[in-house]
This record gives sequence, C-alpha cells and structure tokens, in this order.
Amino acid sequence: MNRPAILALEDGSVFHGVAIGADGQTSGEVVFNTAMTGYQEILTDPSYTRQIVTLTYPHIGNTGINVEDVESHRICAAGLVIRDLPLIASNFRSTATLSEYLASQNVIGIADIDTRRLTRILRSKGSLNGAILAGDAARGDDAVERALAEAQAFPGLKGMDLAREVSCESIHEWTEGEWTLGQGYADTARGERPYHVVAYDYGIKHNILRMLASRGCRLTVVPAQTPASEVLAMNPDGVFLANGPGDPEPCDYAISAIREVLETDVPVFGICLGHQLLALAAGARTVKMNHGHHGANHPVQDLDSGQVMITSQNHGFAVDESSLPDNVRAIHRSLFDGTLQGIELTDRPAFSFQGHPEASPGPQDVSPLFDRFVTMMQARQRDAV
Repeated sequence: MNRPAILALEDGSVFHGVAIGADGQTSGEVVFNTAMTGYQEILTDPSYTRQIVTLTYPHIGNTGINVEDVESHRICAAGLVIRDLPLIASNFRSTATLSEYLASQNVIGIADIDTRRLTRILRSKGSLNGAILAGDAARGDDAVERALAEAQAFPGLKGMDLAREVSCESIHEWTEGEWTLGQGYADTARGERPYHVVAYDYGIKHNILRMLASRGCRLTVVPAQTPASEVLAMNPDGVFLANGPGDPEPCDYAISAIREVLETDVPVFGICLGHQLLALAAGARTVKMNHGHHGANHPVQDLDSGQVMITSQNHGFAVDESSLPDNVRAIHRSLFDGTLQGIELTDRPAFSFQGHPEASPGPQDVSPLFDRFVTMMQARQRDAV
C-alpha cells in the first residue's frame, strides 16, 4: 500500500493517492456510482467499458472477491477509484482480496483520495475524461503533467461504438439459472424451457441471462452484428436486446437489425443500451447525459400504475422523450431528473427499460419486467395455435 498513484481529470483536477491493483496507466471517462454494495458486479459489468468507476461508499473491498459474483468473464471497468481499502477482507465465500483481483487482471486502481470532492466535481461539471497513473508510472517530477496529458488525450464516449468490441465472438447457448445460497447457480438445461429467446449480446450481463433462463427460456446468445435474417431464421419466441457500453447512435448494424425484427410479430425486450437502440430503431433520438445514472438507489415511476420502484442504474446516454414518434409511448420515468426510463411500442409487441432490472447489484423492484416479456411470448404462442 506504499505505491503512489495519481488521478488526473481533463479539467486540471489532480488527486494523489495510493495504488491498488496493477502498476501502469489507464484512461477513460470518470463516473461515480452510489451503490453501497456489489463492487464485484460493478467491475465486471461490460457497460463500464472505457470508464473509470468512482465508488462513493467509503469502504470498498471488506468482503473480498469470490468466484460467483461476476457479470462477465473479466473486469470491464478501465479503472477503479475508492476512498478506503480495508486491510482485511472477510467473508465465507471470499477467495481473494480486491487488490489481488485487480492485479490479477492488470486493472489499475487508486485509493486514499477524497471521493466526496471528486463526486462534487463530476456532479457539477459532468462526467470527465481522466487518467490514473499507478506505481512507477506515478513517480517522477513530470508525473502530474503526464497524467493530465493522458486524461486530455482520451477522446470521450460520444460517438464511440463499444458494443461490437465487448460482444461475444460466436453464437452459443446459455443454461445457467439464478443463484441460491449454498447451492450456487441452477442448471436449467434439464428443465422445461418452452420459450426460445435469441439474445443480442451488446455487452450482456450474466444475471440477465440467468433470470431469463430461470423463467423457462431456452437462450441463444448471438454477437452484436448478427443480421436479423439469421436471428429470425432461428424461429425465436422472443428477441432480447442487451445492455452494453458506449454511444448507441454509431451502432447502425444493431439499429438496422432491430428495425427488421420489428417488422414481425416477435416480442422484443430491451435493457439499457438495448432500450436506447430500440428507441433509435423506432425513430427517436438519444442524448449524452451530464453525469449519467450509476447506482442502486434510483427511484423510477411506472407511469401506468403510479408505483415507484428503487432501481439499479448504469448509463451515460438517454432517450430524448420529446423525440418519441406517435407509435411509441413512455412507460417509466426517473424521479431524480425526469429522464425517460421505459418505452413501449403501441403497434408492436416491444418494450424496454433503461435501468438494470436484473439487480446485479441492486434492488429487485423491476424484475417483473422479465415476467412481462414471458407473458408476451405466451400470448404469441397461444395466437399461433
């Protein structure tokens, strides 16, 4: 814990701390997440690709790392910023410390900085490009100058198509179901699976697939650039549009494929980036947010029932509600800033949600959206009889 580290922002702000994880340097868009738990799920969320994550909760790493609480096969965040790393990690499932986990995957982090000051900067100025220098890279009289240059050289996420970078390389089946304490993840391969869902992988989180599998879905996961004709040839009962990183507008291959799927009667459900892509395919626009939504405590209202749900969020772009065409209506809205959180098409069996109803990490208030998707597939099967 005696290795130096420097965090620099493009606006000239500089923070000195200690290095955790690997030595070297990294850059990306710096965002803050207000969740109190779930740092392992956050780090492995592909939606954080090319982002440096600041966790506002002061003590991070006290329960260590385990082999189960992952949302992808690796750490996806470009870096980690925390206030305090406890010297002892304690949990009956723990297999490594947070610092060991970061180092094992060559991920750079910084601790012992004033994350309250950093969060205030990001909240007032918006998400900023930044860079972390750790270990030997942070030594020398010109270290701060190099950190600032690295931060200012990062191009920003606007216009950056990252979905194709994080997507799977080949079509594959998914059978892992939801987790139970003492039993681990369920194997749904032998169970009844009456619904065939083709899931577009734009950076899909594992718990989304687990929740679909546990609801009787036979899942075929396809790469982001898979043509709609190939997906429809699989005769799916439903098409799922995953979460993912980056700007949705450059993903023209996805927008085109979704438009083709919408010409059929196959139910469509999108989450996060998938929500934004569905909106773009329907004719709406998206916008870059000031500092985005990142946390597990965001209130969202169901506009039909009036119910308020506490949700998990991770996005820096949003659908512009004023741009919705006549056949698309708003069904969820954020109570933090009024931004659009959910849409449905009035002339097609398609809907989407901006947050993360799979709750990894986060509350489970919005999980019934998965049941809604299943109900739509059930209705289509009945109509086909």
